[in-house]
Amino acid sequence: MTETQPSVERPATIYDVARAAGVSHATVTRLLKGYAGIRPETRDRVTEAIRELGYRPNLNARSLTTGRSHRIAALTHEITQVGPNRILEGANMAARDAGYLLDVITLDVHDPAAIRESIDLALQFDLAGVLALASTDEVTKAVETTTFRVPVYLATGHDRVPSDSTPAFNGLFPLLQHLAELGHRDVVHIAGPSGWVGARNRAREYEAAVAELGMRSQGLIHGDWSSRSGYQAILSLPDDLPATAFVAANDQTALGAILALNERGYRVPDDVSVTGVDDTPEAAYFSPPLTTLRIDFAAQGRHAVQQLLALIDGVPPPPMPPRIPELIVRRSTGNNPRAVQ
Repeated sequence: MTETQPSVERPATIYDVARAAGVSHATVTRLLKGYAGIRPETRDRVTEAIRELGYRPNLNARSLTTGRSHRIAALTHEITQVGPNRILEGANMAARDAGYLLDVITLDVHDPAAIRESIDLALQFDLAGVLALASTDEVTKAVETTTFRVPVYLATGHDRVPSDSTPAFNGLFPLLQHLAELGHRDVVHIAGPSGWVGARNRAREYEAAVAELGMRSQGLIHGDWSSRSGYQAILSLPDDLPATAFVAANDQTALGAILALNERGYRVPDDVSVTGVDDTPEAAYFSPPLTTLRIDFAAQGRHAVQQLLALIDGVPPPPMPPRIPELIVRRSTGNNPRAVQ
């Protein structure tokens, strides 16, 4: 008796995708590499063709053909936290769409020796490039002082100055404007750790917005992004609070601040307002639900990969698209009770 052999379908190729989408294979290649500039309707047709055909880049074949690896090492941190996790998700999707595998290496950003060990581990792999996503001064220094044999993109950002962005595009401006419209004039910023470029930039955004809106900053207290640091920041203040609104560097910090205010007898938002940044999934369920800024972290991850791919391919990098955070108003902000009626 002759055994029936299962039929084996030929995997879809880039040419199949191009034919189904009615575009050139070069257009499909550019989309897979994450380049901007492709018309939305073209992008939609190619994406749909990829989905329908089940196209998957053959990394081994590509590596044999091109003589180079299609693996990217991503140096990141604290992936249990919302921001780093979503950035990594965006980076992973962009790398996958471009036919690359993202090898994730988690860093202990508080230990310079551990950072060095993690970078040394990355150097042992056959890589196409290295993507540094952790944004502390220690990580930046370690990456900048390491000799890599492949392209490296340092997505940790840089220390911005007020002239880098107008107030309308300033990250914290919508939050401070919202508080100003509620009559608040005296505010305090519970910031992130000073060794993080993101925390320093957020503090600069706060100071620039306060100045632009004619408000008064009554202090800047550095924390470590945690609820505990927000809680301790409020406990460190005198009985007569210096401000009617507290701008926390992230939602977790705001959560701790709200608890400490409640324990000290201040009602949020009747007596004092609190805001966060990130719009974590839990923010809508704080007590009270948190007014915050929604940040598109995934877009940051995608853009970082596109920058690295441009370095790998030796082509001009795509421009940074404008990212304007979305103000999410909930019940943790209210009118300034000290305002003159």
